[in-house]
Amino acid sequence: MAATMTTKKTPRLSQRPTHARGTTHIPNRAARHLELHLKALTEPPTSPSNPDTLRRLIHRLGYIQLDSIRVVERAHHMILFARNRNYRPSDLAALHEQHRRLFEHWTHDAALIPIEFYPHWRNRFRRESAAPRARQARKDRALMRRASRILRRIEREGALRARDFPDPEHATQDPQNWWDWKPSKRALDHLWRVGRLAIAGRDGFQKRYDLPERVIPAHLRAQDIPPADTLEWKCAAALDRLGFASPREIAAFWGGISAREARDWVSARLGDTLREVAIAGAPGRPPRRAVAPIDILERIAAAPPAPGLLRLINPFDPLVRDRDRAAHLFGFDYRIEVFVPAAKRRYGYYVFPVLEGQRFVARAQVTANRAEGVLRLERLWLEPGVALTPSRRARLRAELARLARLSDCP
Repeated sequence: MAATMTTKKTPRLSQRPTHARGTTHIPNRAARHLELHLKALTEPPTSPSNPDTLRRLIHRLGYIQLDSIRVVERAHHMILFARNRNYRPSDLAALHEQHRRLFEHWTHDAALIPIEFYPHWRNRFRRESAAPRARQARKDRALMRRASRILRRIEREGALRARDFPDPEHATQDPQNWWDWKPSKRALDHLWRVGRLAIAGRDGFQKRYDLPERVIPAHLRAQDIPPADTLEWKCAAALDRLGFASPREIAAFWGGISAREARDWVSARLGDTLREVAIAGAPGRPPRRAVAPIDILERIAAAPPAPGLLRLINPFDPLVRDRDRAAHLFGFDYRIEVFVPAAKRRYGYYVFPVLEGQRFVARAQVTANRAEGVLRLERLWLEPGVALTPSRRARLRAELARLARLSDCP
């Protein structure tokens, strides 16, 4: 058999990072390449789905945002399915509730977070305790008496849901307004945010609240990490997962720290472990200044190329969760229109970005009717310059068939 030799193609000069005035300039294609890699979208999505692979994936992403809307399947399940087609929704519940490898709390929103990060959230609990909402709750003596009764009942009976604490005198008008929740729900949420309760699991999307000692391993509850160490970890761990970012993006990744704290962290490390970068935008968009680890060029070079797969991306996916970042890198202006009045929507209630390789090629309005067992592609909007070629149509149909299986629509 004749031996063959392959050589790595040298990128065009315009695609190479360059240096000027102490700033490293990252071409758009290289920035998108790294972004997809750090969001776990460069490997074939065919790994076995087991507790170890799922735990590693969530650790790599940092956390999985939870959301209740189930147009096709809930956001957390679609985020994981986009990266592993063998994933099934029961896998996440098992990792959280049986294996106790995750805990639920707040980042920028409710999320499932690797359990080993819990000690850092003890500092988050302290911050939550000092926040205006918590201070106002503590001034409400009736609410605090209710919270004490709730704690005693959960201690006696085990994990309970908000519906297990009826408040017949209060009819909730607005679920988005914390001060309009029924008193027991407000008390439960307060106790959870400040770390007095933990989430043992969910029934459907209903939280089951329990005492932390019955949910979180003792050695993690016992760790007391200094706030300065938590700040260092949050900033460094965020930048590792973002690759390049502004201080605002670093602060927003985990939540619980301010943009000023992130700016001070960056300033203390520039030229040592961090460097300034200019990230080229999609065509027509100016570069953005950011910071990156000192070895950013090596990280870009080590990232595998993105496969030319077509995937429907959930609106809460890490790739598009920061709408401004996605618009700058991919030229993809996306807005979720769930809360936009129907007459003012440009596209639809819940529209999925369609990713193919390194670019977004379309938006799809897809719905699952489980009663009929049918997944429907209601509408498809192609991005400018994109054609629905036979091969792209076939890839789209294959992706819809996979989503149909995920959402129990055979």
